[in-house]
Amino acid sequence: MSKQPKRWVRVKALTKEEKAEIAAVCGRFITDVLKPRFLPEVHPTAFNYPVDILGKWRGRQYSFITRYRSGFPETLGQEFNAPFARLDHDEEHIAEPRFDVMWHRHTGEWRCLHSSVTLEEALRLIEDDDLLHPVL
Repeated sequence: MSKQPKRWVRVKALTKEEKAEIAAVCGRFITDVLKPRFLPEVHPTAFNYPVDILGKWRGRQYSFITRYRSGFPETLGQEFNAPFARLDHDEEHIAEPRFDVMWHRHTGEWRCLHSSVTLEEALRLIEDDDLLHPVL
């Protein structure tokens, strides 16, 4: 087996300012698109029911999350988060931030559905692709 030569790749991590700007754009997307479409109002049930849709950075990944509240008597009022889509920052693009759009499978595993897209493309894909919608 021959050894592959080392390949140096220049990467660019997002700054705090860039992350804040991306979070603001995603926050407006959640407020203006996702909540009116998927969670216009909260309907309490005797089971787990959605109460909010939110977004959150974790490292180089921005997750879209559904917040649920329990209606079961033994856990009444307890809340938990369930992610449904994620943007993974593609650090190899220097000029403009690019993202891999990830889908959260029912098994807990993340799968890449779209690679190296702009933020605007990623949000359009989340809006249009049924797999990337919140499970309500």
